[in-house]
Amino acid sequence: MDTKKYTGKLFLTEAVMIVIGLLFLAPFYFLLVNSVKPFGEIMTNSASWPQVFNWSNYSRAWTLTRFPQAFTNSMIITASTVILTALISAMGAYRMVRADTRLNRILFMFFVAAMVIPFQSIMIPLLQVVNWLGVNNSMIGLIMCYLGLGAPLSLFLFHGFVKAIPLEIEEAATVDGCNPISVFFRIVLPLLKPMLMTVIILNCLWVWNDYLLPSLILQKPDMRTIPLATFAFFGQYTKQWDLALPALVLGITPIVAFFLLLQRYIVEGIAAGSVKG
Repeated sequence: MDTKKYTGKLFLTEAVMIVIGLLFLAPFYFLLVNSVKPFGEIMTNSASWPQVFNWSNYSRAWTLTRFPQAFTNSMIITASTVILTALISAMGAYRMVRADTRLNRILFMFFVAAMVIPFQSIMIPLLQVVNWLGVNNSMIGLIMCYLGLGAPLSLFLFHGFVKAIPLEIEEAATVDGCNPISVFFRIVLPLLKPMLMTVIILNCLWVWNDYLLPSLILQKPDMRTIPLATFAFFGQYTKQWDLALPALVLGITPIVAFFLLLQRYIVEGIAAGSVKG
């Protein structure tokens, strides 16, 4: 039986990993512990265990943020964006790989280049285009912006994965009578499942937690997403930590649960895409 000798190098590696893990967990500790404290206790000693668990913070945050409405808005925007981005990017990547023309190669280079453009450098022109199209202050306008911003990375990830799918499988399906659309949805798309799940998870985390773009497009209070509703507790001169922290916990709980359930697909999808691409 093979046994690994416990060396000083291994001990040092484990110690460093434990310290890094604690550093990542520390913000969650402060968030959860302080979310059930009164405001005064948060200000005096934010690191201590709560003397009294003030669970009313959550009920007040739920009411003041109109959490059900904000949650519904976030769900609609996130689900619509993620589904459309994944589908359009997968179809675009499939077309670029299978129709390997000069035009498609140039288009792919443009998509790759778009990945490195900072959003802050285009947000004012983007907002002007949204106003010109008449979709400002609407979910449709926000979803359209997310599609344009999320497509480059998603298409890039799909592109490497599609290249690994044997062409013979598609040819056999064509011989059996499948048209190009049926080949994609019945043959190719199921084979893209690892990367499809990765794209869905990454875009969910991005859209659900995004604050900047919704703050530029959505002004109506009844259209606020969870980040916008939570930001209402941070004023210019005062910050209502006893309400903001419970609101943050309520906001991140659904997406954290979603991530924990599907996190293995991120590693599988990216690893497979990098090897196959």
